[in-house]
Amino acid sequence: MTEFEFVKSSYSGGDAPQECVEVARNVPGTVAVRDSKDADGPILRLAAETWAEFAAYVGGC
Repeated sequence: MTEFEFVKSSYSGGDAPQECVEVARNVPGTVAVRDSKDADGPILRLAAETWAEFAAYVGGC
């Protein structure tokens, strides 16, 4: 199984408990997303193109 290297956005407020996701982009062609409060929970795996479309959409909201 591939090991993802998750990071949290600097906009998330640091260590304060908030509703955040962590994203891993270290695997070519794949973006993994997980709940920052549940590191052992499920991981959503997306094609890099799908993630880019999603990020562009929510960035325009």
